[in-house]
Amino acid sequence: MAGVTYDTGALVAAERNDRRMWALHAGFLAEDVVPVVPAPVLAQAWRGGSRQASLSRLLAMCEVEPLSERQARDVGVLAGKAGHDDIVDVTVVEGAIRRMRSSPRTRSIFAALPARLMSSC
Repeated sequence: MAGVTYDTGALVAAERNDRRMWALHAGFLAEDVVPVVPAPVLAQAWRGGSRQASLSRLLAMCEVEPLSERQARDVGVLAGKAGHDDIVDVTVVEGAIRRMRSSPRTRSIFAALPARLMSSC
């Protein structure tokens, strides 16, 4: 599935009612692009309660992607290759790469990414 992947910063911006974030989100929906929120991103941003009503509203218009065992392993390999220890960040990258690979429009992007990072995805 091609599309857009939200990171924790996007969720925090929506929670704070950032106009730019909501405009961006509306633009995606207008183009029939349903943003994906990896489950670890949701866990990093979610604290519960009524203070997160705006975030709940955003999530209702997104697909929350669970983290499978296969994806968790791929994320771990990618994190090791990239030398990056923030698993939430790497989960966002892994999912975005996977979705971009499924889209003929975005395959050319991979030419710009380091081969050592791409070999595990």
